[in-house]
Amino acid sequence: MNTNVSILTEIPEELHKSLQTYLDAHPNWDQDRVFAAALSLFLLQNNNQQNSQATEHYQACAKVYLETLFET
Repeated sequence: MNTNVSILTEIPEELHKSLQTYLDAHPNWDQDRVFAAALSLFLLQNNNQQNSQATEHYQACAKVYLETLFET
């Protein structure tokens, strides 16, 4: 079951311009897809816990990351 949660955030203008440039060049991507990929990759790279709950979260983040990258 995929449940989406909406997040409202402010980002620096320079980052927004870069995002818009990327989205203009890649019409099959949208802002939500970019944020999901970026956030899941960040969480994968910064996971340093070794308990079973952390492992479940790590696997869930990996799944979101891979699904987001290979979505068409």
